[in-house]
Amino acid sequence: MQKSSPAIEVFDRRLLRQRRDRAAKNIRNFDFLFVETADRLMERLAVVRKTLPLVLDLGSAQGKLAELLQQRAGTAQVICMDTSFEMVRQAGGAAVVADEELLPFRSGSFDAVVSNLNLHWVNDLPGALLQVKQILKPDGLFLGALPGGETLKELRQCLMEAELAVSGGASPRVSPLIDLREMGALMQRAGFALPVVDSDIMTVHYSSPLKLMQDLRGMGASNATYNRLMKATRRQVLLEASRLYYERYADAAGLVPATFQVIYAIGWSPHASQQQPLAPGSARHKLADALQTVEVPAGEKAG
Repeated sequence: MQKSSPAIEVFDRRLLRQRRDRAAKNIRNFDFLFVETADRLMERLAVVRKTLPLVLDLGSAQGKLAELLQQRAGTAQVICMDTSFEMVRQAGGAAVVADEELLPFRSGSFDAVVSNLNLHWVNDLPGALLQVKQILKPDGLFLGALPGGETLKELRQCLMEAELAVSGGASPRVSPLIDLREMGALMQRAGFALPVVDSDIMTVHYSSPLKLMQDLRGMGASNATYNRLMKATRRQVLLEASRLYYERYADAAGLVPATFQVIYAIGWSPHASQQQPLAPGSARHKLADALQTVEVPAGEKAG
């Protein structure tokens, strides 16, 4: 499958792969967010009664979602795929090491493609979604979770202000993230039928902001943008960011919150059997009748 060519490459994919390789060994000590979102993806999948014999877990990480999918009635086989060889080893079972930006599968290969907190790392998300649709069978399912724009808002603000105060300038500290409306538009742009997008807010409480940063490194989720700061963050910046974090957000118990917004998207590869929207003017019943009111033509004011 041909890789799309975005005008700007935001993420250093080689660095991302290296970090995921390093994180894989101890990933189960830091995978609480993956586990939680895997459960919530399965809750959304529970309303789908269709059998899904062959499923691709795109960006499988430690394989938690694949494990849950394999237990689902009507799912015969789950293929794990990750850009990190070490992550694939953790997942076990049938697996492929490949780049999410260049899917190595034929068109119409899978009954479903699922992705748990992975697709936000690709440089061309519209192109990646289009590739996902292409490898789905007709009436195949895509179900994905991505971090949304509210994620780590406390940490982002405190790091930016701390760096401005200590260094006189600020560098990008957190990867760019998508919002709910943008995700819905991208699903439509990729050609998915019946797309639905929603989001959850999860708040995790930490003993310190430094523990939050440690968890992000443990997940392999540190900043991997090309325009990141290319040297170690100064100790004074981290201390000032921690001070600001405590000052603004600590609760009575001395814990600080970290916000994680997760956007969930579901859509289908088009098929003739799917429900189609009615043509304009084809409705058999008037809304005014249902509301027990009087219909007023456009351009006229009710008396």
